[in-house]
Amino acid sequence: MGALLASPWATWGIAGLAIVGVITRPFAWPEFVWAVAGAGLLVLLGLLSPADAWSGVGKGTDVYLFLTGMMLLSELARQEGLFDWLAALAAGMAKGSASRLFSLVFAVGTIVTVFLSNDATAVVLTPAVAAIVKTAKAKEPLPYLLICAFIANAASFVLPISNPANLVIYGRHMPSLLEWLPRYALPSALSIGATYVVLRWTQRGKLRQDLSGEVEISNLSGSGKLAAFGIVATAIVLLACSAFDLQLGLPTFLAGAATAILVLTRSKCRPLDVVKNVSWGILPLVAGLFALVEALEKTGVTRALAGVLQGLVQHSATLAAWVSGVALAIGCNLVNNLPAGLVAGRVVELARVPDHVRSAVLIGIDLGPNLSVTGSLATILWLTAMRREGHNVGAWTFLKLGVLVMPPALLIAIAGAFAFG
Repeated sequence: MGALLASPWATWGIAGLAIVGVITRPFAWPEFVWAVAGAGLLVLLGLLSPADAWSGVGKGTDVYLFLTGMMLLSELARQEGLFDWLAALAAGMAKGSASRLFSLVFAVGTIVTVFLSNDATAVVLTPAVAAIVKTAKAKEPLPYLLICAFIANAASFVLPISNPANLVIYGRHMPSLLEWLPRYALPSALSIGATYVVLRWTQRGKLRQDLSGEVEISNLSGSGKLAAFGIVATAIVLLACSAFDLQLGLPTFLAGAATAILVLTRSKCRPLDVVKNVSWGILPLVAGLFALVEALEKTGVTRALAGVLQGLVQHSATLAAWVSGVALAIGCNLVNNLPAGLVAGRVVELARVPDHVRSAVLIGIDLGPNLSVTGSLATILWLTAMRREGHNVGAWTFLKLGVLVMPPALLIAIAGAFAFG
């Protein structure tokens, strides 16, 4: 028994079961329960020391701060009626056209993802779109809500700040903004365009519905305007941090906290109402995943994978880019792209791969999650927001659509990366 526990297979097995629990949510228990339980069991069995577990959790500090700031901004905007106001505005601009509203929501989702990150799209935009379809009296709301999930991943490598996974992949070797833009501009444009075309085509039947064109747009309250200002200011801060190669977590948290203080001094909402409605379970979920990845690193799996990748690069850098990009795009749906990105970032650092191989890895990690509901943290956040708004999308329903949407965007985006590399 002792020999079995000392084997790397025991660590891999427990980590794998924990991730399966996150994906399938047995007994309808929250995702974080399974991630934390898996990490706790590794420590209890001596497969991961408490110090190493704490070290792994500590590596996620920037992500925790980032998510906390974004969730505060989202809840403030929701409670101050910003989403309802935006919903009425968008529904009015659509003028009763289901197709026009689809394109409008897609464009807004792209902008939010680019400047506020894919997690913000899931947290901030999903409630707004839910309000839009309710205001427009859409009989088929799902096409619009699906946009929030798919564009959150499809547009998540336009800028370094568009996805926290980007920071994980590059680590201390993050390109400057002037290097990033030419490297990822074409792949991003191709990814966004392909996603729009396929998603629009698959939803064409449901977009034949009639929407209400008579929408009353009320004035946004002063505190609602402050919440909107806070979101815009946060986007500017994040863009500036990205340009100066600064970590995003603390600035996002401070921006969210400052906005909360500013808004709540003018609002009728109580601070407790804001705090209790934030989805705090996301933080232990991420912490548990970081601890699981730390345990996997201790087994030597990252060094082994780095050796395999190095061998591929020596044989053919082009082949290495395609294999790693496609493999990670599929693999992150099995283990979630956050732990996959953590492992992949370490692997490419050890393997010292060419730029276009690293680009393919990043595209696979960012775009691959459009295959399934559990591929990325953003999609899990989207599911949480959907449940809060009274909507539900099954894993099989999402997978049937993801099989059509993700592969074309992935292949054309990786091909586009070669234009720079």
